[in-house]
Amino acid sequence: MKTFPIIRTDNYLLRQIVNADLENIFLGLSNPEVIKYYGVSFSTLEQTKEQLKFYRELEQNETGIWWAICSLNNDIFYGAIGFNNRNLIHRNAEIGYWLLPQYWGKGIIKNTLPVACNFAVQELKLHRIVAMIESENIASRKTVEQFGFNYEGTMKECEFKDGRWIDLEIFALINNQ
Repeated sequence: MKTFPIIRTDNYLLRQIVNADLENIFLGLSNPEVIKYYGVSFSTLEQTKEQLKFYRELEQNETGIWWAICSLNNDIFYGAIGFNNRNLIHRNAEIGYWLLPQYWGKGIIKNTLPVACNFAVQELKLHRIVAMIESENIASRKTVEQFGFNYEGTMKECEFKDGRWIDLEIFALINNQ
């Protein structure tokens, strides 16, 4: 990817995550409400720099792409959405997203998820997009199902988190074009 793709919807700007986003990413990925169903968390700003490095490496290695979700004028940072674990041969990747809690329930992911998926199909030429959702995360499950992701199965006790085993449900969106 030569230049980072900026995407505008009617209400949101999806732009490259930059070093200036560090504090907002820390606010999200250290917040107990956000990380309750998210696989990454940080307890210091210094640790959060690893997440910025992760985003950059995805781009450099063409193994994914993540955007900051912002207001159209770029004044408000809402969260992030993107793809990782991209496989160029099999043309698939995993989607992920998170929002700062004060922006939950405002339709932000419902507005940006289809745009991000469309980009992945059209520009990244993905055939399959996978969402791995913790079984207890009912809101996220409903969101992906609303946009055509199909439930494929549950990986029982596949991750150890907060002192207990959790299940991950697999949902997939297949591009049949």
